[in-house]
Amino acid sequence: MRPTLRSALLSITGPHRSSNQDAAVASTGYALVADGVGGHAGGDVASRVVGGTVVQSLRGRTVAQVPDPELAAILERANAALAEQSAAEPRLTGLATTFTGIFAGPHGLRVAHIGDSRGYMVRGGIGSRVTHDDSYVQLLVDTGVLDPAAAWQHPQGNLLTRVLSGTRQDAEHVGLQHHEARAGDRWLLCSDGLTDYVEEPGVLRILISAAGPQEATERLLAAALAADAHDNVTVVVCDVVDLDHPGSALRETGGPEVPEVPELLLGGSILRHDGEPNLEAPAPLLAVGPQDAGSNGNRQNG
Repeated sequence: MRPTLRSALLSITGPHRSSNQDAAVASTGYALVADGVGGHAGGDVASRVVGGTVVQSLRGRTVAQVPDPELAAILERANAALAEQSAAEPRLTGLATTFTGIFAGPHGLRVAHIGDSRGYMVRGGIGSRVTHDDSYVQLLVDTGVLDPAAAWQHPQGNLLTRVLSGTRQDAEHVGLQHHEARAGDRWLLCSDGLTDYVEEPGVLRILISAAGPQEATERLLAAALAADAHDNVTVVVCDVVDLDHPGSALRETGGPEVPEVPELLLGGSILRHDGEPNLEAPAPLLAVGPQDAGSNGNRQNG
């Protein structure tokens, strides 16, 4: 099938943060979340630089026709841009970000991931996590030192083992998965501001039960705020539609047909924790397709 994404994204700084260091992109061909790593200089810059490099590299391209080696090269270029940024501005030395993105492919969807932002998929009413955290706590779980039930809200949960920071080996550690795409699949990409405060079963229940991407993003953010999230929270929800099939999920809901078009690069307003636009806040990178909506910003990890 020719997978196309019908997406919505939302991001909040949150009541306990003074700035938002997350960046997010949603289009008909791909979506991503990048979360600037707290404790490092310029986390907000890192997430914007990586997101912006990907957007610029894919502008005017049919994403499904971009081969895996070229997609990997784009992520290498995004990582190298961090090194260039820190060299130009020494105060930004140590800037870093997570990255989780889904990209249309010739026969399905590709998932690129590094860090502890997450990707989830729902199919046929069953949801599961697709990505694997690059974190110290996850390493303890993987080696049998820590029970998985004790991992959530672990005091060392903000320690990451892999991120994009501009060093050559970072890009080599970006994982690339291939997944079959079916009309009706739903994907969630999110920063850890959601999953550190809303337990995974609750995240999946909302993702499964929401009528559409916009409702899902709103309910997920509401759940994070209800849990008193002390971090920025960014969510991107994408429904897979098949424009080659007359019974695609989008047409069944009566929505407009979404053509694959070049992404539109915008400055997105950051939402205050009460959900109202904060037009005085500096607006980080946001890219949306013509049917997408939302805002994004920056975050600190932990």
